[in-house]
Amino acid sequence: MIKAVLFDLDDTLLDINLTAFLGRYILGLSGILGLIDRTPAPMLQPALLQAYLAIDSQKRKDDLTNYDLFCACFYRRTGIPLSDPLISQTISCFERTVLPSYGKGIVQAAPRRGMPQAVEKVHELGLVCALASNPVFSLDVDRMRMRWADVSERDFEAITTINNSRRCKPSAVYYQDFITKLGFEPRECLMVGNDATRDFPRPDIGMHTLYVGHARPRRAFWRGKPERLAADLPLIIDAVNEQSR
Repeated sequence: MIKAVLFDLDDTLLDINLTAFLGRYILGLSGILGLIDRTPAPMLQPALLQAYLAIDSQKRKDDLTNYDLFCACFYRRTGIPLSDPLISQTISCFERTVLPSYGKGIVQAAPRRGMPQAVEKVHELGLVCALASNPVFSLDVDRMRMRWADVSERDFEAITTINNSRRCKPSAVYYQDFITKLGFEPRECLMVGNDATRDFPRPDIGMHTLYVGHARPRRAFWRGKPERLAADLPLIIDAVNEQSR
């Protein structure tokens, strides 16, 4: 029986030019770190990119959180300890006060049509609602993007972040860890996402995915326009439950 619905954030709940946002974020973060370390920002950007590639690797064997691995990789390249309280507080201040202005212009951040209503429908159905965003950002950055998506932290029982996850999508370890924290089994959860690669656990763990992207993935239990999801969700859940019986 379905007990929980997990939502992706970027391009699922939130319309966003993610490439532009990541570029602006790395540019801004490298600028802040450059001022702290008195190092030209362009010299720090490759180290940030390498750290992101490290936590995103599907070949990882470590048991570190994404944040710990990110900090370790960046420190090896630059000697800058991101976990130092003064540095981490400065980064947090940047994310809370400067980053919200990045949603305008080329980033084009806005709620995806129909998706706030889908989140509301999950609550109306009495199911647990959780945010399974690819865990490469802090909770502050997730909160900001949730505001852009017209949802809030209160809508979700739990949220994956760079600090509380030890893999990235589509790793089955990432999904299994999160579902276990929620207290469920994969067959009791639905994943809602737009990415035909990342929003389907690899290897398969028996969790159904509802797809709101532009491809036609064979593994999707349901695929359609996001504005249809809220209305279709009760029927989808009935169909999954019937199949499980």
